[in-house]
Amino acid sequence: MTTSPIKFGVYIPQDAPYPVIRQLAQAADRLGYHSLWLIDHLIGASVRRDTPLLECWTLMSALAGITSRVRIGTMVLCNAFRSPSLLAKMSATLDVISNGRLEFAIGAGWYAQEFKQYGFPFPPPGTRIRQLEEGIEVIRRMWTEEEATFQGRYYQIDHAINYPKPVQKPHPPIHIGGRGEKLMLRLVARHADIWNVAAGTPPEEYRHKTAVLEQHCREIGRDPDSIERSRQMIVVFSEEKDALPGKMREAQERFALFGDLQQLAIRGTAEECIAQLQRFVALGVTFFVLFLSDVSIHPESQGLVTLQRFAERVLPAFA
Repeated sequence: MTTSPIKFGVYIPQDAPYPVIRQLAQAADRLGYHSLWLIDHLIGASVRRDTPLLECWTLMSALAGITSRVRIGTMVLCNAFRSPSLLAKMSATLDVISNGRLEFAIGAGWYAQEFKQYGFPFPPPGTRIRQLEEGIEVIRRMWTEEEATFQGRYYQIDHAINYPKPVQKPHPPIHIGGRGEKLMLRLVARHADIWNVAAGTPPEEYRHKTAVLEQHCREIGRDPDSIERSRQMIVVFSEEKDALPGKMREAQERFALFGDLQQLAIRGTAEECIAQLQRFVALGVTFFVLFLSDVSIHPESQGLVTLQRFAERVLPAFA
């Protein structure tokens, strides 16, 4: 497992006006962040359901054209929203037009309300996970084989041609998000290059899930260290201590979905954030995907300032 340098990606809020999103993306590109991340939701999940929200794949394509270095991904793509064969074609295309900058992250989907509103079937979790596993197999084959054939329970392709192939070889890195021990972590052990854990996972639970994943790897003869460990983190960055309580209240309202931020968020000054992040590095995390609260809550004002100051004062400690 790679231990240095530590990677830092940052979420870009899709409920912000596009000119603001463009400015934030170009700043992250310039400031040295490893990657930009979006969410694959069709209605608000961590925000109000009727919040205007730009669709992630269309937005990724736009951001690929206005950046040059930063990598781009969606944490995580919902397998149910697009057929795997079409997604293989879309992702290969985006990897080509971005010159090999796609981070491919995918999961089974969980937000029942948007499935219902948009008319997608919402089967039980076990079925969604089995569909995800077949979907990943379809995508991997179409990325790497000249003519891909697959006959599964849920998906079938017949000598499918997918050119051009992705720029990245053998294919873009596959992130899989999830923590279910019986099915999801087995799937991670079999298929993931990078395992991502949601922001609402306490450190003690993360330790346990890591042990479960490593056992699944050993059972199939895979080196657990061949899977990079990634975590989403909510960060409430405040250079002034007296401003932190107000920022925490705002962040708790915005990110209530994740739980008690007093227990889950990285928070405080640059020095305090560095110390808290280092505790997760000691647990094996090498890739952080950050919800910077100012970027999400105040993208048109404080967001750009925080994006820059965090990059200048925190990122160098992990270079």
